[in-house]
Amino acid sequence: MILLCSAKQLSIPFILSMINMITPGVQEVQLSGQIELESRFPAIFRAEEKLEKGIEVVADWFRAHRLTILEQLSESGALLFRGLPVHSYQDFDLVLRSLGQENFSYAESLSNAVRHNRTDRVFTANEAPPEVEIYFHHEMAQTPIFPSKLVFYCEQAPTKGGATPLCRSDALLFEAVRRVPEFVKRCDELGLRYTNVMPASADLASGQGRSWRSTLSVDTKEEAAARLAGLRYEFEWLVDDSLKATTPTLPAIRRLPDGRRVFFNQLIAAFKGWQDARNQANKSVCYGDGRALSDEDMKSVCAISEELAFDLHWATGDIALIDNFLVMHGRRPFEGQRCVLASLLA
Repeated sequence: MILLCSAKQLSIPFILSMINMITPGVQEVQLSGQIELESRFPAIFRAEEKLEKGIEVVADWFRAHRLTILEQLSESGALLFRGLPVHSYQDFDLVLRSLGQENFSYAESLSNAVRHNRTDRVFTANEAPPEVEIYFHHEMAQTPIFPSKLVFYCEQAPTKGGATPLCRSDALLFEAVRRVPEFVKRCDELGLRYTNVMPASADLASGQGRSWRSTLSVDTKEEAAARLAGLRYEFEWLVDDSLKATTPTLPAIRRLPDGRRVFFNQLIAAFKGWQDARNQANKSVCYGDGRALSDEDMKSVCAISEELAFDLHWATGDIALIDNFLVMHGRRPFEGQRCVLASLLA
């Protein structure tokens, strides 16, 4: 485990007494590389014999313990359940419904990733090619509309690579304040604006290749213009019918209800990863006043995120719950077949 810092050093409200999920059915286990933040991050649980009997038993267990699960999720930021008899996207959908949380629809979201729905709640995580790395981000933090939680299910583990890296955003902010305080101050005071060029039709070669029609849930340019105006975006139409859109100023740092401050944004992913036939990564994000970000500051933040990263190497059947406000995630490149399904919770 990596020892990040002590509770005394942090001296902020997020170091609470972590709930140890001692409930019949799962056993907490350790994996190499976990981060020490008063307790291990992420929290990892292996199914015991009781939960190996079938998906209905699993769904009943999640339903019975959902409040404890959700409370621990808000404390730890990420929970991994391994060894459950979850064998299909239908099984995964049943588990999701057992949590009793409102669905955050991909179809109605402003996500710029190409995904395909399996059910109204379950969809593929990202259709970008396997060699494309998806860098750390909070889901949809580059938009005014975002989910509170994510749930992943590994339908097929990759042959090589394909881990989902996780990083606690409060820990990253704490370390960034120490190393690049002026950068953090500017982020906090000025906020960020994101610019993305959306194609007229889906671009499967890009990690942000969702078409503007799908992204905005519209059919015509007039409808797109009305939707963007309502969201206070600036936009322009390009000659190939693609749409260049720039967000209003969005916060780069947020305070959670329990007092924790988090680096809640899309900064790393946009600066490093929004690179395709239409977009230039280092011009995809700027401060709220239009000033460019420093390469040196970004190198520091990216380095901190990797130092604090836990790479979740998937096993088929795994289910992971992620608190979107507290934890950033990404996707490492991979070889072979990999299918990780996702769901968003409002």
